Amino acid sequence: MIAENIPLAPLTTMRTGGRARYFFAVRNLADARRAMRFAARKEIPVFFLGGGSNIVVGDDGFSGLVVKNEMSSFECEDAGDAVRVIVGGGMEWDAFVERAVRGGWHGVENLSLIPGTVGAAPVQNIGAYGSEVSDTIEFVEALHAETRQLKRFSNAECGFGYRKSFFRSAEGEKYFIVRVSFLLKKNAALKTNYPDIKKYFSETQRGITLRSVRDAVAKIRTDKLPDIAKVGTAGSFFKNPVVTDADLARVEVSYPGAAHVRLGKNKNKLSAAWLIEHVAKMKGVREGDVGVYDKHALVLVNHGTARADEIKKFSEKIERRVFEKTGIRLEKEILFVE
Repeated sequence: MIAENIPLAPLTTMRTGGRARYFFAVRNLADARRAMRFAARKEIPVFFLGGGSNIVVGDDGFSGLVVKNEMSSFECEDAGDAVRVIVGGGMEWDAFVERAVRGGWHGVENLSLIPGTVGAAPVQNIGAYGSEVSDTIEFVEALHAETRQLKRFSNAECGFGYRKSFFRSAEGEKYFIVRVSFLLKKNAALKTNYPDIKKYFSETQRGITLRSVRDAVAKIRTDKLPDIAKVGTAGSFFKNPVVTDADLARVEVSYPGAAHVRLGKNKNKLSAAWLIEHVAKMKGVREGDVGVYDKHALVLVNHGTARADEIKKFSEKIERRVFEKTGIRLEKEILFVE
């Protein structure tokens, strides 16, 4: 059933923003097509909502139709040395990861405890601790908002890149992700070379298993990231900028030891968190109810009743400080919905 004037703040992890003029929680393909027909008839825009963890909704809300994905189907079948797992886009991401680990299926354990839904995961190609979701995706099934035709996108057709995919493009945003197919290995080398994970196993002396890697990632995330049950946050607010050797050298003149990873010839990934902490000097800084989390500079938090426009201005202040001092432009990872 299509509802009207639904508050969106409680449906987002940042806990800010206005109301949706129209709202429909869809549980199957027929629901999704019905919602899109409604939007076409009303000639209004559509926004697809998952777990609300990577967005900031504007204070005036959304004037069109918000379609919330609550499709939670789950199928699995043998695929030789892998298991094919086809998951509804509305399933909670971490519930899927737990199910995979419980089944002994390798590939998504390093992505434990990331908030959001399965359908949102390929949109920004979520990644953490040496893994990206694109490493395991076989295909994505999505419904076009205008034609209402279902299309299957292969991994290559998804156009995955660093925190991006086809689904973040102007055309891609017209697609509502219905199901995602993952190929998860029955046996695979576990990724434990990430410094935080290595430190965890060194300190705990635990054996390295699929379950213990999930536990390690969950512990690391819990220690360094805010509890979304207690404070509003949209997760990592900015992308780590990818820069040339010349850009890196220029930054290192003024900021020796700038945290970075070399990606290849003339390509380096700078740590946005490091830039915010050491260049902008804004780690732990708070203005009103919006601030930078004191344990992780990449995370902006809503301490109470911060408005979306306050969050936007605060984030632009961070961008401006970093750019003025380094010439590096930070790009937002989150999406402002207005």
